[in-house]
Amino acid sequence: MALDKPYTDIPGTTIFDSSQARKGYKLNQFFYSLMKAENRERFLSDERAYLEERNIGEEQIQAVMDRDYNRVISLGGNVYFFGKLFFTDEQSFEVGASSMTGMAPGEYREMMISGGRSVEGNRYTEEQD
Repeated sequence: MALDKPYTDIPGTTIFDSSQARKGYKLNQFFYSLMKAENRERFLSDERAYLEERNIGEEQIQAVMDRDYNRVISLGGNVYFFGKLFFTDEQSFEVGASSMTGMAPGEYREMMISGGRSVEGNRYTEEQD
């Protein structure tokens, strides 16, 4: 019997729950491997080969190679793990996160300092017109 998950209807939000954790287990293990300098070097020298060694699915491999972080989340990636990819790419967390919003880093920073994104347009599916 499937669990009732009322939180799946939060617009623009993917909740990292046990289902997402299972889906992204190998993907997140890859990100975790980037804590070691030798693994970062191996990954950067041949990204595809390193990812394939980790037995990650093709869709997840492509999301990583494209640096499509929103797709990574939908495929089970956990931002606290894939933040290691930001740093491997010599990017700050702010720059990586801003790329997920389509904003320039300065715009993203200002939005976060001023209280975060507007709630306008962010409604549960049942509340939308």
